[in-house]
Amino acid sequence: MERVILAGADGVPAFSYVEDERYGLPCADLVEVMGPGAVDAIMAKLPGWAVAGPVDLGEALVARGARVMRHAHEMTCELRTAPPAETGAPEGFRFVPCDRSPEEVFAAWRAAYPPGHPDHRNVDDAAALRDILTPLLEGKVTGEILPCSVLAVDRDDVVAGGAVVTLFHDRPWVVEVFRHPARTPSGLGARMLAAARDRAAAGGWERLGLVVSEGNPARRVYERLGFTLVGTSMTVVIPS
Repeated sequence: MERVILAGADGVPAFSYVEDERYGLPCADLVEVMGPGAVDAIMAKLPGWAVAGPVDLGEALVARGARVMRHAHEMTCELRTAPPAETGAPEGFRFVPCDRSPEEVFAAWRAAYPPGHPDHRNVDDAAALRDILTPLLEGKVTGEILPCSVLAVDRDDVVAGGAVVTLFHDRPWVVEVFRHPARTPSGLGARMLAAARDRAAAGGWERLGLVVSEGNPARRVYERLGFTLVGTSMTVVIPS
């Protein structure tokens, strides 16, 4: 990944980043602070951008007027040493490939993140489907959907949950683990993720990554399935 280096007003390199896109915005990802002028340089040179980096940098940018989009923890699972887990679908459900249309997936995905959930998208349903879920499932956000992804469908073949894995920066990355809370049993998310995890291992991958938002209780499930913390970051949006 090629890094971009930007200097502060004094001409001294202030920070570096990898250019990406997030939330429909240009994104300075994996930001590394190189000098004391990083905050000033980011505010001056990246108006309207999403900036993802260390928590202390994010907090400093928020103090200057940036808006928090996500405070998250990166986790990785070493697939060859992952603990055993239940990977079969519970009674009344089947695991199928992640090849359904966004419209078929939407109801379960949307219900999984109600208001108050750390990952709730505060937009209307039409925008959530058009701008968030559809581009994700079309491989336009974090890369192509990998075959180890699974959807859970009920007896009527209606999508009730999913564990979606994409090829992100040349590695398998879990971008969604969701279930319809009113139509599925507790534990379905863990089973779907375990199934995706084991299928990734069978496909020859050595590790599987994901990001979990601060305050999301699912982190305990991920830890039980062998995911360990490797870093914490904050993504903010710089005012235009």
